[in-house]
Amino acid sequence: MNRYTYEEITIGQTERFSVTVTQQMQDDFRKITGDLNPLHADAAYAASHGHKGPVVFGMLTLSFLSTLAGMYLPGERSLIHETEGKLRRPVYIGDELTIEGTVSDKSDAVHVITVKYTITNQDGVKVARGQMQIGVEGEGNG
Repeated sequence: MNRYTYEEITIGQTERFSVTVTQQMQDDFRKITGDLNPLHADAAYAASHGHKGPVVFGMLTLSFLSTLAGMYLPGERSLIHETEGKLRRPVYIGDELTIEGTVSDKSDAVHVITVKYTITNQDGVKVARGQMQIGVEGEGNG
C-alpha cells in the first residue's frame, strides 16, 4: 500500500495494477447487490444477445477504482469524493484488467487531486475510462 501525502503527489504521476476477474468475484458481487439480470449469469442468454459469455457487472469493473485510490494513488491517505466515467466495452470472466491512473490536477486549497483513469483488458482494449476526485491527507493533517 502506498502512503503518498498530498505534498508528495505530482501532476503526471501514474500508478497501475492488474487483476484477473474471476467467477467468484462475479458471484460475490451478485450476492452483495442482488442483481439477478441473466446477462451476468446465463451463458446462453448472454450469447443470444451477442456476447461470448456472461458479462461482468459494470460496477464490479469500476469497483477496482477503490483499489486504485486506496492502495496505489495516493493509497492509505485517500478518500474518493467523486467518480465519473464510461463503460466502453464488455468485460468477461477471465479477463485480465489493467487499471491505470494519472494525476491530472491538484487543488491546494482543499487537498484534492484529480486522477484520470483507464481500464484495459489483456488485449489492450479500453473497457472503461473517466476521472476521480480524491481527497488526500497532507503532512500536517495525517
